[in-house]
Amino acid sequence: MIKPLGAACNLDCEYCYYADKSIRYSGRMSETLLEKCLRDYLASTDVPEPSVCWHGGEPLLAGIGFYRNALDIERKYAGGRKVLNTIQTNGTLMTAEWAGFLADNHFLTGLSLDGPRDLHDALRRNRSGGGSFDAVMRAADHLRAAGADFNTLSVVHCGSEGCGAQIYRFLRDEVRSRHIQFLPVEGRQLSAAAYGRFLCDVFDVWSKGDIGKVFVQIFDATLARWCGAVPGLCTMGESCGENLLVECNGDVYACDRFTAPEQRLGNLADTRLPDLYDDAFCLHFRQAKTRMLPPRCRACEWLRICNGGCPAQRFPDGETRLCEGLKIYFRHVAPAMERMRLALLGNEPPV
Repeated sequence: MIKPLGAACNLDCEYCYYADKSIRYSGRMSETLLEKCLRDYLASTDVPEPSVCWHGGEPLLAGIGFYRNALDIERKYAGGRKVLNTIQTNGTLMTAEWAGFLADNHFLTGLSLDGPRDLHDALRRNRSGGGSFDAVMRAADHLRAAGADFNTLSVVHCGSEGCGAQIYRFLRDEVRSRHIQFLPVEGRQLSAAAYGRFLCDVFDVWSKGDIGKVFVQIFDATLARWCGAVPGLCTMGESCGENLLVECNGDVYACDRFTAPEQRLGNLADTRLPDLYDDAFCLHFRQAKTRMLPPRCRACEWLRICNGGCPAQRFPDGETRLCEGLKIYFRHVAPAMERMRLALLGNEPPV
């Protein structure tokens, strides 16, 4: 994950966990640093399709020229491999030109959209206090018109409670999103039980006709774990720290949720990226997720599915803040997940 502008953003979302980093991280990543970052990364991995996630803040603020240059650098060092680029945007700066660029260069675009106007604008406002819904909907129109691949990322907050089915239908029918992610907001704005009920409500609509047509990230990850496979969701993985974060000034962290000064692995100005990945602190971080599980988690019937959840969302005693809600969700979907697992074992589509 690369944050070319650090925390710089044109919105002022109430639940942003990254805004307080703006004092330390602002300004655009230099061309020299960008090239070193991509060169180090591409030289250190032999996977056939390396992936780079461009994130923020708001990464579109860097301008199209920045990403044209990044693509040139990727081609220079990829050794003929295809690099999968993804970019997460609030959509407010999206134009037909941007959408065409993203489509032509096969970027997968993540579009932040919390639901219908009232739910989206409740917490996703611009710096003048106005809502951003209309701009994001225009962004979706531009992306569809250009034929760009995009998914939607919806933050689930207190206003989303009881609206799971409504939000899902809106994303499916009006936005025409076929890949949907839900991200629970932390802290006072959402209870764990409310999040669990939200997922159940979405699942009940999705499972009645959209399996194999619409892909909801947490449902796909749950099914993967039900089948004993690696999930496509880091919070449900067995370890952390497999995707390094590079800040705009070259500072490197094991995860974008752990960016306190004492958690910095080093800086690309004086250290190679693979050396930071192999650093003792980074290794400790990757192993800590499992090693620091409390006894209550280790004895839980759902540990094989959630793997203890995200460490950033844990209480001091080690249990995740979402535990109650995830248990509600896992119990609710268990019959359907088992049915889909058996279907896959029989080489049948999961329905």
